Amino acid sequence: MSISSQEICILPNKNNLALLQTNGMPGNLYNICSNLPATPTRLERLLRDRELRKYSKCLNDCEAELPSSTQDCFSPDLETSTCWFNDEELLEPVSASRSLNDDGERLDFRASKQRLLVVANRLPVSAVRHGEDSWQLEMSVGGLVTALLGVKEFDTRWIGWAGVNVPDEIGQKALAKALDEKLMQRCIPVFLDEEVVHQYYNGYCNNILWPLFHYIGLPQEDRLATTRSFQSQFDAYKKANQLFADVVNEHYEEGDVVWCHDYHLMFLPKCLKERNSKMKVGWFLHTPFPSSEIHRMLPSRLELLRSVLAADLVGFHTYDYARHFVSACTRILGLEGTPEGVEDQGKLTRIAAFPVGIDSERFIKALELPEVQDHMKVLKQRFAGRKVMLGVDRLDMIKGIPQKILAFEKFLEENPNWCNKVVLLQIAVPTRTDVPEYQKLTSQVHEIVGRINGRFGSLTAVPIHHLDRSLDFHELCALYAVTDVALVTSLRDGMNLVSYEYVACQESKKGVLILSEFAGAAQSLGAGAILVNPWNVTEVASSIGYALNMPADEREKRHHHNFKHVISHTAQEWAATFVSELNVTIVEAQLRTRQIPPPLPIEVAVDRYSCSNNRLLILGFNATLTEPVDTLGRKDSQINEWEPKLRPDLQEPLRKLCDDPKTTVLILSGSARNVLDDNFSDYNLWLAAENGMFLRVTTGDWMTTMPENLSMEWVDSVKNVFEYFTDRTPRSQFEVRETSLIWNYKYSDVEFGRLQARDLLQHLWTGPISNASLDVVQGRRSVEVRSVAVTKGAAIDRILGEIVHNKGMKEPIDYVLCIGHFLTKDEDIYTFFEPELPSEVPASVRPQVPTQVRTSTAGSRAALLLKRNSMSAVEQNKSYSIDGDTLHLMVTDRISFQEGSSVLDLQANDYFSCSVARKRSNSRYRLQSSDEVVTLLRELADHR
Repeated sequence: MSISSQEICILPNKNNLALLQTNGMPGNLYNICSNLPATPTRLERLLRDRELRKYSKCLNDCEAELPSSTQDCFSPDLETSTCWFNDEELLEPVSASRSLNDDGERLDFRASKQRLLVVANRLPVSAVRHGEDSWQLEMSVGGLVTALLGVKEFDTRWIGWAGVNVPDEIGQKALAKALDEKLMQRCIPVFLDEEVVHQYYNGYCNNILWPLFHYIGLPQEDRLATTRSFQSQFDAYKKANQLFADVVNEHYEEGDVVWCHDYHLMFLPKCLKERNSKMKVGWFLHTPFPSSEIHRMLPSRLELLRSVLAADLVGFHTYDYARHFVSACTRILGLEGTPEGVEDQGKLTRIAAFPVGIDSERFIKALELPEVQDHMKVLKQRFAGRKVMLGVDRLDMIKGIPQKILAFEKFLEENPNWCNKVVLLQIAVPTRTDVPEYQKLTSQVHEIVGRINGRFGSLTAVPIHHLDRSLDFHELCALYAVTDVALVTSLRDGMNLVSYEYVACQESKKGVLILSEFAGAAQSLGAGAILVNPWNVTEVASSIGYALNMPADEREKRHHHNFKHVISHTAQEWAATFVSELNVTIVEAQLRTRQIPPPLPIEVAVDRYSCSNNRLLILGFNATLTEPVDTLGRKDSQINEWEPKLRPDLQEPLRKLCDDPKTTVLILSGSARNVLDDNFSDYNLWLAAENGMFLRVTTGDWMTTMPENLSMEWVDSVKNVFEYFTDRTPRSQFEVRETSLIWNYKYSDVEFGRLQARDLLQHLWTGPISNASLDVVQGRRSVEVRSVAVTKGAAIDRILGEIVHNKGMKEPIDYVLCIGHFLTKDEDIYTFFEPELPSEVPASVRPQVPTQVRTSTAGSRAALLLKRNSMSAVEQNKSYSIDGDTLHLMVTDRISFQEGSSVLDLQANDYFSCSVARKRSNSRYRLQSSDEVVTLLRELADHR
């Protein structure tokens, strides 16, 4: 089958891969076609999606009012934009639009709405049981409910706990039926038994996660006695999340978007992805996310972070919360934080801020209702001649109600002339009334209010009106509208939408908003509000005076800024933006996946191995054959890493492979000679230390493969720099090897280590290595300085020649397996054995091979040792024996060029290069971890 260059470039990438693989090129071919048109950027996709949403909304609003002949005039030419948006054949239809068919007729190709599965702890309904099989349902009103029910672009389904214990099957079926009938299958219940609810909801969620996320800290041991232990609560938490996942999986259809909400369901993304890795999963937190120093106190910190990272998109209200989450992943999990999110072995979880809003139109229209106007009239008469200040909060420890009232008292003390001219209306909605801490808070607030009213009040008026109850929607809107100053003093709040609601109802009066800087809303409304620190009572009191005396023109400017934000950043826009970002994130992940080597087909690799007669296995050591270590230095992992050990479960399969006369095993590592000696002296194999610069068969002496003119004069000056930065960076270390120096800051503080590494590089580039022929190799958390010629790929030709000569190898090598967790600099070894592409594939689309490494030809004898002409006579005819620190010159009979040229007879499907725990690699395939290396070597050992 022949393929022209034109055909390759016009076909999508998936077809390129399939066609090229039929020509004997398996594995990683992500650089095949460079002539494909550039795909849109993330910003371009999101802007296009935003425009399509606007157009869709306009179309829905206007279409019913226009005659059919006029509707066509409002349809933009989306033929071009559809092609623009459908890059890589990965994006689904996004929005409603119209276009022309092949006959020129106008067609409505409005795509069916994308299904959105909203998974939250509670359903948006309250259920009350009447009898055995009868239920009364009432819709709840809340920010999340309002946000998602107002989004018309999606076919939304709710999955959550009904808030009641339904132990019997009859009651469960009756409730599900009632939900289906009243809400048209929009709500799907999750049934939790009483014990799970007690430990999951009352225990882990409310007593551990919620306080910690609001900087209150973990409960003390005496409190734990009433709610069981951390572990039992966490087990119940995981069990509940799995029950949610089971319901999601039961109702999931391909293409659905699953949106998980809040700290109750942090384990859910992992449960969903384990069942279906292609599921589109987003997770959003409605509370603050604490700094890493707070989060690290949580016993289950690692599991929760990794579970959330299983989602494709993780959202927070503010950039601060997102930054804290990334910092926690970096410091606690040891992962890499990027501007886009958190990366773990090539898998990127996007982290972003999505400030929620309100349904502002609902509040604005409510002010025109007669019942609201009547309430406003009553309130204006009741407080005539006095300025009205308002606080609306849950009676909760984080809302700062005592601080607010004390600040008001301070204001009255300092401004006695205002005593009969201002009133504070405090609405405190009771919550968790059965919890002792909340009962204590209620008593404290009542005591402060009584003292202030007794001190500054009179027989006819009191300065504070305190209500321990909620208000209905109409009463609340009226109260917002007549208020002069709203006072929000949250000590820690995810967002606080009371401030948004107040602004939406103030278009007429243009009141002033005093807002705590610890509320998430401060980052959105901070320019128009007066920001305060609620713990600073004096500052809040001063701000109250400033707000009451603020000139009208300043009030109008501040209100205009906030009002514009509130009406444009609505709850509906928030939800649509999040889902749009999630869809785009999935597309980018699919595009990025094409650049990741596929998993190694172990069965194929083993089958080709068993059919070959002369095999070469090249194995890395660190992170390939060693025990996994904790990247954060716990459990003595730092000490263990200084002395890496061969995994015990690899000893038996490795020995079988080494004893097979048809198999040659080469351990190729950057480690020093003594490390390899300690681990492999008892095996019949070859050792190549320090990136192949030193070589020996375990039955012989060490020799060097270094070029004769390799200079090491730079070592002392670089060593001085490394010593200096090791002293300045706690838990860092450096290692002096015979051909390189390595500074490792893997166990240091992540951010400090990164800063120190940047400083170290500047010192090197401007000092010791400025004019030297050296390479600076930056690892994930290391800096290595080595000579330019020191790479695994540059050494492999000389290593292979020595192996062939030593073994007297006559039969050509017909199978090569190369596995390792190599640095990018050393991945030239993968391309060394890479066969050339078939001749019908144009050179312009062939994978690039480093110039210092020659490739073999598929189906023909190798051109091995063609670099021989660049080797000195000493290299060609002599080798070196090393005893301790002494280098002894030994004359050997090197193989001739004619012998070396017949070493390889390698077909394309007999070569397997494989990276371990690296998704961005030049290898053909990948293995997830050293555990998969164990599985592979065991299979090979059993098929000798």
